[in-house]
Parts: sequence; structure tokens; C-alpha cells
Amino acid sequence: MIHQYKNNGFNMVLDVNSGSVHVVDDVVYDMLELMDRQISPEDISEALKGKYAPEEIGEACAEVRELTDEGMLFTEDVYRNAIDHFKDRPAVVKALCLHIAHDCNLACRYCFAEEGEYHGRRALMSLEVGKKALDFLIANSGSRRNLEVDFFGGEPLMNWQVVKELVAYGREQEKKHDKNFRFTLTTNGVLLNDEVMEFCNREMGNVVLSIDGRQEVHDRMRPFRKGAGSYSLIVPKFQKFAESRHQDKYYVRGTFTRYNLDFAADVLHLADLGFKQISVEPVVAPASADYAIRREDLPVIMEQYDILAREMIRRQREGRGFNFFHFMIDLTGGPCVYKRLSGCGSGTEYLAVTPWGDFYPCHQFVGEEQFCLGNVEQGIRRTDICNEFKQCNVYSKEECSKCFARFYCSGGCAANSWNFTGKINDIYEIGCAMQRKRIECALMIKAALADE
Repeated sequence: MIHQYKNNGFNMVLDVNSGSVHVVDDVVYDMLELMDRQISPEDISEALKGKYAPEEIGEACAEVRELTDEGMLFTEDVYRNAIDHFKDRPAVVKALCLHIAHDCNLACRYCFAEEGEYHGRRALMSLEVGKKALDFLIANSGSRRNLEVDFFGGEPLMNWQVVKELVAYGREQEKKHDKNFRFTLTTNGVLLNDEVMEFCNREMGNVVLSIDGRQEVHDRMRPFRKGAGSYSLIVPKFQKFAESRHQDKYYVRGTFTRYNLDFAADVLHLADLGFKQISVEPVVAPASADYAIRREDLPVIMEQYDILAREMIRRQREGRGFNFFHFMIDLTGGPCVYKRLSGCGSGTEYLAVTPWGDFYPCHQFVGEEQFCLGNVEQGIRRTDICNEFKQCNVYSKEECSKCFARFYCSGGCAANSWNFTGKINDIYEIGCAMQRKRIECALMIKAALADE
């Protein structure tokens, strides 16, 4: 299976199963298009001879044959049958998302957590519950040494003392059990101060700073409860924090909605503020929401990704480059292929923990009682749900199995699938279209900067 497309003057060809990426000339591009349609060699030559000289066609044939023989074009899918062995492996828990606070000091209009309440009640996680969650993670992590813990909310800084105490507890336990905790904190920045920054720079492997972009965009969707915007308060703090971390091991994360379909301007605004690690992601919302992205918005969104990709190339060449999360792609390393095909591990390797200690497959399922897996006192009780999540992979979804992006997308988000189809093992079509475009742009950027 191959995928080919034109972008920014490049003829791009991806061999899906091998992961080989090629930039080709016009004759090879046209030839591959015909070959992919199972056109006979004789008919291909006939179709091309009016457009290209015979020697060009001959050279293209030789090039395609060589790449095919070397396993870089039209390679077979050898993973479809092997994926069963991978999904039947014993599961270990590798990461927890600790909902340290089901409360928030902002009233973000698109928040799936309903101002931190997650369809339930406001609450702060106790130190006792947090300790039991870390104990569970250690006990269920098998031989895996490196473990991930995300401090999430709501707004985690509303329960800052417990965050600090849980980090200290984790450091004590990792020495006893030969584990290594990597902590992450996500914050809206309202309560951010020097003490928090200093602590995070010592203890947090990553920090996520929530900001949507331009002031008018940010303040419209991320106001305080009385309506005032939060942009002016948080930006200087975020700039200071990013610099204190040497522009590494953090990212500013925003959300774009139907109100700012020109979101490339928001990404570039954040870059102009000095941020080097940026993520601005599409809102996922019910179709009834006035800010929800609709199918008819996709052409504009695709154009925005192209605009952003071209500008990133220009800035990189000028020495002003930055990373955009959705354009970051690893062509030589990254997760093993089976992990790429089976997704994020929600419900099996990754769990969310509520302030009162209930387990859910991930933070986006919190509050959906039918997905409650157990709790920190009794462990996992709903192994049937875990097994259902374990079966999620690109081959269990018909559309994914035919998609060129499957090795990069891993089948998409189970929560998005549930919210839009009522099944965890389906797809969110609008999200899929955007993901495919992001991958195309990411590969093109790699090609454009390959020789620099």
C-alpha cells in the first residue's frame, strides 16, 4: 500500500507498511499512481509516452523496480496476523492521570470536564488516595521501571500541597522498588508563581501550559467565572516558565474552535511570544455546540495546516524554528510497530484516577459511570472493560485498516469514538481527516528540511 500526494511543490510518496518516504519527480509520481491502480506495465507505458520521453519512462521503471526490490515500495503488511499475539500479552500499568483537583478557577467554554466537575462534584484528591494510587501503579507495573504520573484537573494548583507531597512520596517509593517516576503537570497558569516553577523545574519531567493563542481568541473561550479574560495574567508567567526550562520539556497547549478556524495565526502568535514547544489542537465537542468543528469547515482547516507548515519551514531556515506537536514525526525510531498499531493504552496501560480514587480508562471517560473500572482500595474490578479496550487496534476498525495514517495515528482516540459513535472501537471521521492532513504536512516538512 502506498499513499501519494502533492504539497508545497513536493511529490510525496509514503510506502505505508515499510514507513519509507520518497520525494519523486513527476514521471515516477505518475507511474506509481498507475501502478497502485493495478494498471498493466504495457498500459502504463502507453499512458505515459505522450507526456514523457521514452528514456524518462525507462529510468522511472528502473527506479521503481529497485525501490520495490529493496522493500521500500509496495511492501506487504506483515503485522495484521501478528497483532493478535501483541494484544494477548499480559498488560501492565505504565501511567496514571491523577485528577488531583475536580475544581477550577476558570470557566472555559469548551471544557469537557465542566469546570473541573466531570459531570459530578467538586473535590480535591487527598494525600491518602494519591498514595494508594501510586502504590497501585508500582504493584501493577510488572518489570517496567519507568512510570508516568500526570497531575491533572480541573486545575492541579488548587491542590498544590498534595501535589508536592505525592511527588515526595513517589521519590521515596521509587528507591524502594527500583522504579523511576516521570511527573507531568498541566496548569492554566492562574496560580503559577516562582515557588511552583522552581519545584516543577526540579521534579516535573514535563509541564503543559494551557493557552489558546491570540488574546481575543483565548479570552473568549478561557475566561474567569465572572467573565474577565485570563490572557494578560498568564502570558508573562508562561514566558518566564518556558525560559526557566530552557525552552524544553514543556509545551503550551491550546484548543481551536469554529470561532478561530484561522488557527495558524494563533500558533504563530505563540511562537512570536517566544514559545518553542507548541500544540494547538481542534476542539472535540457535540455537533450541537456553536463552537464545534463541522465537516464543512475542513477545507479551511486543511489550508491552515498548509499555511502553518510553509511558515514553519521558512522560520526554521531563518533560525527562528519552533516545534508544533502535531507536525512532530519520527521516521527512524519511536514506539515499536505493534504499539503504533494498538494506540495509547487507555483502559489497560494508562488509567485516570478521580479525587475519591475511582479508576477510569482515561481522563475523558471520567464521570461516565459505565466505564468505572475499580478503585484504589480494591484494584481493577471490571476486567471485562479493560479487555474491551485491549482489543482496540487499527485492524479491529475497518476504516483504519485501509488508512495510510494507521502507523502514525494508531487508530485514534477511544473517547472521541465513544462520544460520536457510542462505541470505543470506531472512528471520529472529522478528527481522522485532520489527522491525515497533519501527517501529510509533517512528512512534507521533513522532506523540505532534509538537506539542511
